[in-house]
Amino acid sequence: MSSTLPSGTTLQRHNLVDDAQAIFTGTLFVSLALVLLAQAGLLTGGTAGIAFLLHYATGISFGKLFFLLNLPFYWFSWKHMGREFTIKTFLAIALLSLLTEWTPLLFDIASLHPLYAAVLGGLLLGSGCLFLARHKASLGGATIVTLYMQQHHGWRAGKMQMAIDCSVVLLALLVVPPARVAWSVLAAVLMSLFLWINHKPGRYAVM
Repeated sequence: MSSTLPSGTTLQRHNLVDDAQAIFTGTLFVSLALVLLAQAGLLTGGTAGIAFLLHYATGISFGKLFFLLNLPFYWFSWKHMGREFTIKTFLAIALLSLLTEWTPLLFDIASLHPLYAAVLGGLLLGSGCLFLARHKASLGGATIVTLYMQQHHGWRAGKMQMAIDCSVVLLALLVVPPARVAWSVLAAVLMSLFLWINHKPGRYAVM
């Protein structure tokens, strides 16, 4: 399908309501995915994966670790991605950190197979990150770098995200049983494939 707009078509800009609902929905999807993965003893890639590893190793809550790990990336985001992207990303990360603290208090999962957690968790992660990316936001860490490389150098964000996420998940072999790592790799691959297929340059015209 051609990305060329029909003659006379003008690009629409997202307003504050558009951005707010996308950031809330995207982070809500991701928070649910992370709860599913944590319930099954799995993890994901990027800074979220590192936060999971530290959580399993130290017992410190995922939300606190995730918020702290992303602090160094704001400088890169401000310099290379701009003020709007950085502010939206900060809000998304702060909201996700809070949601991951609160969500386990709102519902309880009695039984969860790791295959279901990996498939649903991976697709929810991909969907949430796609919502955010299309509204000029992210969940920090490696996602900032992959979006920058796609926008400025044409490198596909999905491919880079898959390589980074699988690398982080494989490092979990140091502290997580191999079976859990295998399910976690499946979740990371599904998330990255979803972004690879759906987040292509020129596909989404609204700014």
